[in-house]
Amino acid sequence: MKNVVELYTQDSEEDMEESMIAVPILMECGKDEDFSEGLDNIGDTLPILPIRNMVLFPGVALPVVAGRAKSMRVMREAAKKHSYLGVCCQKDSATDEPGFNELYQVGTIAEVMRVLEMPDGSTTVILQGKKRFILKSIVKTDPYLIGEIEQYEETRPKKPDREYEALASTIKDLTIKMLSFTYDPPRDLIFSIRNNQNNLYLINFSACNVLVDADIKQELLNLSDLKDRAYRLLFLLNREYELVELKASIHMKTHEDINKQQKEYYLQQQIKAIQKELGGDNISDIEIDELRESAKKKKWSKEVAEIFEKELVKLERLSPQLPDYSLQIQYIQTIIDLPWNEFSKSNINLKRAERILNRDHYGMDKVKERIIEHLAVLKLKNDLRSPIICLYGPPGVGKTSLGKSIAEALKRKYVRVSLGGLHDEAEIRGHRRTYIGAMAGRIIQNIVKAGKSNPVFVLDEIDKVGNDFNGDPASALLEALDPEQNERFHDNYLDIDFDLSKVMFIATANSLNTISQPLLDRMELIEVSGYIAEEKMHIAQKHLIPKQMEANGVKERNLKFDKRSIRLIIDSYTHESGVRELEKKLAKVMRKIARRIASDETVPSVIMPENIREYLGIEEYSPDKYQGNEYAGVVTGLAWTAAGGEILFVETSLSKSKGSKLTITGNLGDVMKESAVIALEYVHSHADRFGIDESMFEDRNVHVHVPEGAIPKDGPSAGITMVTSLVSAFTKRKVRNNLAMTGEITLRGKVLPVGGIKEKILAAKRADIKHIILSEDNKKDISEIKNEYIQGLTFLYVSDIMQVVDHALLKETV
Repeated sequence: MKNVVELYTQDSEEDMEESMIAVPILMECGKDEDFSEGLDNIGDTLPILPIRNMVLFPGVALPVVAGRAKSMRVMREAAKKHSYLGVCCQKDSATDEPGFNELYQVGTIAEVMRVLEMPDGSTTVILQGKKRFILKSIVKTDPYLIGEIEQYEETRPKKPDREYEALASTIKDLTIKMLSFTYDPPRDLIFSIRNNQNNLYLINFSACNVLVDADIKQELLNLSDLKDRAYRLLFLLNREYELVELKASIHMKTHEDINKQQKEYYLQQQIKAIQKELGGDNISDIEIDELRESAKKKKWSKEVAEIFEKELVKLERLSPQLPDYSLQIQYIQTIIDLPWNEFSKSNINLKRAERILNRDHYGMDKVKERIIEHLAVLKLKNDLRSPIICLYGPPGVGKTSLGKSIAEALKRKYVRVSLGGLHDEAEIRGHRRTYIGAMAGRIIQNIVKAGKSNPVFVLDEIDKVGNDFNGDPASALLEALDPEQNERFHDNYLDIDFDLSKVMFIATANSLNTISQPLLDRMELIEVSGYIAEEKMHIAQKHLIPKQMEANGVKERNLKFDKRSIRLIIDSYTHESGVRELEKKLAKVMRKIARRIASDETVPSVIMPENIREYLGIEEYSPDKYQGNEYAGVVTGLAWTAAGGEILFVETSLSKSKGSKLTITGNLGDVMKESAVIALEYVHSHADRFGIDESMFEDRNVHVHVPEGAIPKDGPSAGITMVTSLVSAFTKRKVRNNLAMTGEITLRGKVLPVGGIKEKILAAKRADIKHIILSEDNKKDISEIKNEYIQGLTFLYVSDIMQVVDHALLKETV
């Protein structure tokens, strides 16, 4: 226990007011002394001494350091004249010139016991409290404060009061314990407290020295009933004693930890000294010094620097012979290898970027437009977050290779991760370091590989991510591909947040059906559709043939391909939307030519179609061709497949029977079978409008077949084709020549829009179709297709199946 005071030192000594004394001052006093003798004639006014952060109680001696000029003067005059002064605590210790409202109104009349001139030039005055008073007003402020007062009596318990005696004894014991915990008190002080029998003095002494704020001490001084003051003081002492015990316990625990750490450090230093004597410089020290030098060049944040230093300290304590040493150094090396806030500088030139994209890829206008838009905004606003794009479409159309071109156009690093067949979530987020063989996830590994924080990052085959008992990698990708979260991407191995917001993620997929909806919502979807034959010819001439000539060593030869030869390969040796198979066939042709050149055989300078048949053998595919309109019930439809668009034929035949039965064949899926059922039901319910005899539905079996039964088919887009085929079969009406159609049918006869329009249009054009029937709502899809693709085609947009039948079926019968 000691006086809780505060030292104010500002620009001058005048601002200094209170200080601490090492040992509390204990006054000797009689058992029943009340310290108020000689106060009857002091009058109604007294010099007032404001003090900071201290409260003086009756009977208690208190040292005060005089700092303010007024305070110094009032104390010196009181000491010289052996007169009394009133001591009041300030409400706000920061106030330099306190007035009446800045002082607590209950104070203590005090006598100056002694004036001490300190070695540092300051003056310390020891005051002893005599009796409480109430400050009514301040009557004078110069040369010091003089206030109007009224003496304030205290209520002491009547004798004998065992409860009061017990309270005082408990307070005495707690005071001694507090003094022993706080510091090592002199034995004489403990002895004097134990032998002091004046309960009033002991209560006030403890109240003056308890470790609480001045406003709480003032509340104690305000209490007139000594028993109430004793109870309140005992509560405060118990609370502070528990706090002191807790602090002492914490100190002992931390002291033990520090001793253990000091011991470990001492032993580590001894080990280092022994190793140095045995083998010269310690290799681990050299490695650690190199790591620290590398760390100085990093542009990481303060938090990352603190984590790095903490992990490096752990490494220093490990022996190089321990297995944990190599694991720890591998982890630290990963932290250093990451490009913290290191970015590729982009000199954005939109014309150059557009030229690179057009050079490497033919078509793909939507994708190129989106990349150029991103570059334009990035040029105007340097802190733009990179978009997260998903390119989806059939295989072989250049989705993956587009990433390299985008990286070159942006002047950024390029990295790629194949997600096909990925089942383990840890492949994305990394393994926790508690596991044997733990490593960072593929995202962090490739960021290290790129060496920059803003690469073009291709997530290939994102639609082929699986999940099993090891977790769901698609869910782990949600954090990386969310623009609102990926600035603090958390890898389990790294265990430090890394900013991925500047990374340009480009995902590729063949189908969106297997991608989870939350993942789709985080990506900007851009469809990369298949190529028509004309586009494939252009790609082959500009890209594939020169590439394969160089790859097979025939670049120096002046070889040329006749356009008919390229078209023959496209139509008869490949069946795809992309150009992957086309490139393989061209490579095969080049190998045949290379063999002949190596064997000094004659090679034609222009590769003609007959040469293609010689090199590639018999034709593998027969191009889809329109098969005429000579038969009733045969209608041409349009279908979408992963390899692009195709035409298909819906055939309907009727046969007499005792009942009516619908047979559906052709390896059809459930949705397509439902379309056939809906089509027959619609034709039956509107038989009179089509001129069909009702009895035909009672004694005819209906057979709907879609050829090429080995190939699975599904989807609702053949709905209007089936209705037309059924009406034609029942009425024997001839189908319009060179006509194809696609659209979904409802029981009300409404024609609904379908997808894959571009691919279907290209298939129709390849098959020499001239007229196409589509839903009214598919008109917008046609407007997005280039004119060169739809040249020579006429379109009929319908909303009702009756429009389809009226246009598709002629009055002529077959």
